[in-house]
Amino acid sequence: MIIGIGIDLCDIRRIEKSLDRFGDHFTYRLFTKDERTKAERRAHPARLYAQGFAAKEACAKALGTGMSQGVFWRNMVVANHPSGQPYMVLSGGAKHRLEALTPLGMVVRVNVSQSDEYPFANAMVIISAVAAQPQ
Repeated sequence: MIIGIGIDLCDIRRIEKSLDRFGDHFTYRLFTKDERTKAERRAHPARLYAQGFAAKEACAKALGTGMSQGVFWRNMVVANHPSGQPYMVLSGGAKHRLEALTPLGMVVRVNVSQSDEYPFANAMVIISAVAAQPQ
């Protein structure tokens, strides 16, 4: 069962300008320490920041809140399974919203797909629920 779908497109050049203009203030406001560390290891950090920005926007859309109702940028983090497949980890207000959307007896998944082709990065988030397996 699909609970929510969100998609976002981000101009990498816009992220580059924000990094040049605001630096750490920009990255600290939107990204966790782990996200910043991961991006800064890259040859072109703005690309990963743009993908992350798009994923967070897409997730907020899938939650049906946007950046409101207690949902903040750092409440949504892109993580990776050992295979490299990305998924979202939610905390704070985003997690509370997700719990409110999840039907009883269901387990929720927040899948994300990201890509970039300069000058754009995009992301799609699908929140789905499946029946919990009896223990």
